[in-house]
Amino acid sequence: MTTFSETDRVPDLSGFPGRRIGGAALVAAPLLWCTGLFLRYLALHGGAFTDAELRAFEAQPFMAASQLAAYTEAPLAATAAQALFASGTMLLVLAFAALARLAAPASPRLATTGAVLIALGLLARMYAVGVDATAFALVDDLGLGPATATVTAVYTDVSYGPWRVPVIAYFGQYTGVLLLAVGAHRSGVLGTGRTVLLLLWGALWIGVLKEATLLDCAIAAAAAGLVFAPLGVRVLRRAVPYRAAERGGAPANTWSRLLSW
Repeated sequence: MTTFSETDRVPDLSGFPGRRIGGAALVAAPLLWCTGLFLRYLALHGGAFTDAELRAFEAQPFMAASQLAAYTEAPLAATAAQALFASGTMLLVLAFAALARLAAPASPRLATTGAVLIALGLLARMYAVGVDATAFALVDDLGLGPATATVTAVYTDVSYGPWRVPVIAYFGQYTGVLLLAVGAHRSGVLGTGRTVLLLLWGALWIGVLKEATLLDCAIAAAAAGLVFAPLGVRVLRRAVPYRAAERGGAPANTWSRLLSW
């Protein structure tokens, strides 16, 4: 049976993105992402709209109208939500690169492929952020009614993007998170509980002018506080996790791994 020494199990964090940058990104990126989601929720559900108006928004096929209306009523909150979400998205590229390095010693193919696909999905999210910002600018220039009509008329085309490149890249997030989560679990970086939480985080909607729900915010907050940030702190402190059962050469108990946190 193949065994691993402690030296074999400790990943090399000297390359991209580096221990300090990777650890800091693991801490900061999900917090920015989570705060952006929460502000997006507050912009719509902060009291500016009645229950009847909110139900009317929900009845529409797309949430673009609700997001433009939220920007009209709470432009600062909506703009801050976009800025923080975009900042978190960019830093998550570095965070997932660091997570992939942690998982790579035991699962190099899963870690590398997963991180690449996630990066493509996150880059596609920046396209959506640009479309959202353009739609908000239309509200400023044209007013809510004409801007909503314009965006609604071209919503499908701008959501999919030129040659459907962004919408194809979006799915990198779903596939990539699955692969990287499996690799992180196999490597012992994440237990089963945190792996499931990471998968739930990866299931977040993707697209243009989307609504954030309280469930989205709760999952993002849980992932930030229980998966990403503690791992980032360990990376910064050089306390890199690896499967304890393999240090002595003994295979990990299957049930203990399945029930691990």
